[in-house]
Amino acid sequence: MTATHSQSAPPDPSTPLRTGALSHLRVLDLSRILAGPWCTQNLADMGADVIKIEKPGEGDDSRHWGPPFFKNADGETTTEACYFASCNRNKRSVTVDIATPEGQELVRQLALQSDVLVENFKTGGLQRYGLDYESLKAQNPRLIYCSITGFGQTGPYAPRAGYDLLVQAMSGLMSITGRSDSEPGGGPVRVGVAVIDLFTGMYATTAILSALEARHHTGRGQHIDTALLDVAMAILGNQGAGYLNSGGIPGRLGNSHPSVVPYQDFPTSDGNMLLAIGNDGQFARFCEAAGVDWAANKKFTTNNARVAHREELIPMMSDITRQRTMTEWIALLEDKAVPCGPINNIAQAFADPQVQARQLRVEQDRFADAAQAAEHQVVNRIASTASPLRLSEMPATLRHAPPALGQHTAEVLREYLGMTAERFSALKDKKVL
Repeated sequence: MTATHSQSAPPDPSTPLRTGALSHLRVLDLSRILAGPWCTQNLADMGADVIKIEKPGEGDDSRHWGPPFFKNADGETTTEACYFASCNRNKRSVTVDIATPEGQELVRQLALQSDVLVENFKTGGLQRYGLDYESLKAQNPRLIYCSITGFGQTGPYAPRAGYDLLVQAMSGLMSITGRSDSEPGGGPVRVGVAVIDLFTGMYATTAILSALEARHHTGRGQHIDTALLDVAMAILGNQGAGYLNSGGIPGRLGNSHPSVVPYQDFPTSDGNMLLAIGNDGQFARFCEAAGVDWAANKKFTTNNARVAHREELIPMMSDITRQRTMTEWIALLEDKAVPCGPINNIAQAFADPQVQARQLRVEQDRFADAAQAAEHQVVNRIASTASPLRLSEMPATLRHAPPALGQHTAEVLREYLGMTAERFSALKDKKVL
């Protein structure tokens, strides 16, 4: 059996899709926390109908990960964690207990009508429910099934649970993050957000879109094996390539760059600023603005020379940058097209005129009116960061706020499966929903 909606004729290209580039797709989201939900939010933002399956009464773990917690209309702190809002916009929440035979059958029926399924259970975790790839493939061969795990479907670590922090440590990322052991506060440091989870979500998105494109030609879906450790090794980028090809093990340089100088923070008279000088022309223009002739010195003329002599150059630059305020330096250097900027906190970043001009803060209501929210005893108004995916013809859309737990259960089961009110009530009474 295949998903019938996927076999329909393509839309008339002259008629724009009002709900996004992926509005023809159905996605079943069995993931939780961050990597999987980040992937499915990308698909949802681009118009896909994403059905998020959650455990009744509990939901996604991140609904409870706080502080910070939302405040209600009266300014009182609730028990709803803000974490969930970061990666569950534009989805519909359906509560199903997949530990029950009835729940397994409901999810199976939803999978038969889906183009994509995303899950992040431990390797083989869904097999006992008959919801693994091979089981669902037999009924829906067009299904694209994306598994996100810590260590992948193969290898000695495959059975292990994986977490962002653990993988940051195991991959070597923490070994190149933070200040050197010789400096105050030196030692390995985790990145300030769960960067491996986020990158994994993006890689999973790319893989899913690739599999969808392949399906246009083969008519078949496929299984996608995405692992946090694989992603972490991939995003070592130039540091990984440097080791593989030179044998040199990179260390921690704080805010400095191993291959580009000056490319770091510098003190001013009232705080630190960031200089990102990426070529020799920019360095020459910095020197002109600062009133120094360092660019004519063969020790500093080229980037390779500046890297070799960074221990001499950086203290000299720091002495100069301390002579003006941050605002003065930024105005002076921007006039010379030298990349620079403040080191903002998050509040300052959202207040930045460029961020505001790009409308990167969005707000949505879960329910049409506050009375409905009060009835469900949930916060109604939710803010999140806008999708950075900007397509000229079919931009990202805002359809659903990060949903309340089970907010769309009745709606989706009626729409997808034709479930009657009587059947819904019966399953609700049995705590399947």
